[in-house]
Amino acid sequence: MKLFRLAAVLAVLAGPAYAQMPNLNLLQEGPGKTPEEKAAEAEREKAYKETLKKIPDSKVSNDPWGGMRSDPPKQPAAPKASAATSAPKKTKSGTAAN
Repeated sequence: MKLFRLAAVLAVLAGPAYAQMPNLNLLQEGPGKTPEEKAAEAEREKAYKETLKKIPDSKVSNDPWGGMRSDPPKQPAAPKASAATSAPKKTKSGTAAN
């Protein structure tokens, strides 16, 4: 019975280690492509690239709320220089500097 338990523990511990082993395939997946298959693949690739060139560029805005706005947002007005210079300066404590 102890031998069965020992075998079960070793099997449980060896499982994750076996899963981390790299999968080495020393055999090729299959025979190489024939010249006809290579030519057919090159033709398909060329046709694919030609169809991609025919797709027009999208110039439409991607703003879902664009139709809801009546006019474009207004730019904030520039502050007047005379109003900024006439304001009294304050210190950090909130009292006016004299």
